[in-house]
Amino acid sequence: MAAILDVLFIGRFFPKVMAQYDESSQKLTIKLVYYGPALSGKTTNLMRLHDILTPDMKGELMIMETADDRTLFFDLLPLGFRAPSGLLIKFKVYTVPGQVIHDSTRKAVLSRSDGVVFVADSQRTQSVNNGESFENLAANAARVGLDFQQLPLVVQFNKRDLPAILSEQEIMARWEKAPWPVLFSSALTGEGIIETFKALLAAVYLTCDRLYRLQSDHGLDCDSFIAQTLGGSLSSAKG
Repeated sequence: MAAILDVLFIGRFFPKVMAQYDESSQKLTIKLVYYGPALSGKTTNLMRLHDILTPDMKGELMIMETADDRTLFFDLLPLGFRAPSGLLIKFKVYTVPGQVIHDSTRKAVLSRSDGVVFVADSQRTQSVNNGESFENLAANAARVGLDFQQLPLVVQFNKRDLPAILSEQEIMARWEKAPWPVLFSSALTGEGIIETFKALLAAVYLTCDRLYRLQSDHGLDCDSFIAQTLGGSLSSAKG
């Protein structure tokens, strides 16, 4: 935790998160990243999210694999909708490889991201890996110029369907002082997938509204931002 606090201090001197805004074409592109240790369920999260979203709200799920990591290299999920003002809002959603040897790729994918879901493994045996991966996220955020204090972040404890997992009470006791939302999921069954994504969207909206005045200039409040991103998926999933 001390290492994370050091990175938080360093991060104060880097620029704030900023989505890609093209004023001439009235397009705002938001980059979201699923980060976490190897085999924690990042890819399964994105695949389940892609399954839940309505067809007109999603593009093709692109998959690239590394030679020595059975998790996916990254997934790309382009989404898009128009605000009442005509502003086109698009999303690119990535995962990063979890293994340490792919750290340069993790930094490249994390660069210029506007929001992050940290996918932790709920199994008791994975607590050290979770901690090291979270410290890696904080360190890499600073290395690529992200302000970790300002970065919209959601922590998800996945694999709640497995035996020998930390209880929710144990997890919350460890994370009670954290400023980020902590959610629970089972990506294999889809439980918690939409809830996690909605929590991230809510955090991202606050940043984008502050920078681009989504509500005052574009007629887009937080509820509409989330609902239009998910399309009709809200009616077919918990949330």
